[in-house]
Amino acid sequence: MLQLLSGRQHEVITGVCLRRESGLTCGSTVTDVWIAPLTREEIAAYVASGEPMDKAGAYAIQGLASRYITRIEGSHANVVGLPIDWVYLCLREQGDGPQVIPRKMEDWKGL
Repeated sequence: MLQLLSGRQHEVITGVCLRRESGLTCGSTVTDVWIAPLTREEIAAYVASGEPMDKAGAYAIQGLASRYITRIEGSHANVVGLPIDWVYLCLREQGDGPQVIPRKMEDWKGL
């Protein structure tokens, strides 16, 4: 996977569906990510770190792989996992946005 992404641009697409009493909002957000050309040695060292092993795209933009990212267009949070910025905007548009923005993911439960 890392060899395929090396030196290329790719899209990270996340679909989200929010169901609230006030309605249903479904959609997706797209982030374009550019990764620098990687040598076999860089890929081997990164794999040896263990970081890419449980990642859908085989890298963590917020981790060691950040050194290989040359550019992004779109939501950084989308690449990390959940496009929380998009989720918050959807909640706000429904009139259900939280009055206080939770600091931890587990605090979003029940909003």
